[in-house]
Amino acid sequence: MPPLIPTRRPSVRLAAAALLALATLAGRAGAGTPHLPHLPRATDLAAHAADAARRGEPLVVLVSLPDCGYCDTVRKSYLGPQAAAGEIAVREVDMTADTPLRDTDGTMTTARAWARAHQVRVAPTVLFLDRDGRQAAGPLRGLQPDFYGAYLEQALGQARAAVATAR
Repeated sequence: MPPLIPTRRPSVRLAAAALLALATLAGRAGAGTPHLPHLPRATDLAAHAADAARRGEPLVVLVSLPDCGYCDTVRKSYLGPQAAAGEIAVREVDMTADTPLRDTDGTMTTARAWARAHQVRVAPTVLFLDRDGRQAAGPLRGLQPDFYGAYLEQALGQARAAVATAR
């Protein structure tokens, strides 16, 4: 007696159900996420880094460009939600801006000069700084959408370990 359901049908139905479930979950996840046009701007990196270190965290700095779609993705999908949940201390620096910025050593500079001094040439770049402004983990340059979350978590883990060791 032949099977009542062709053998290829269940896999097609299963795949369709999985896609529908993923789409539903994605819709729910996006519905509760606040619109984050920018992260808090960096104004005093010495104070921001000291504040983060008191919490046992590195200071996460998103170096961005205006109207950068990739920067928006990193901001809205990765850093913004973690910042909103209180999981990370994060600030944003516009690598083209001439806005004043106090560096971790207390000197005054501009956002543009600071980014250049930190050899940031690609946006988005995410830096992980300790209390003294030293890199606590390697930077994330650009956006690798397939594995970005994993790269971010790995860098955060390294940075947290470096900050904990420096205490």
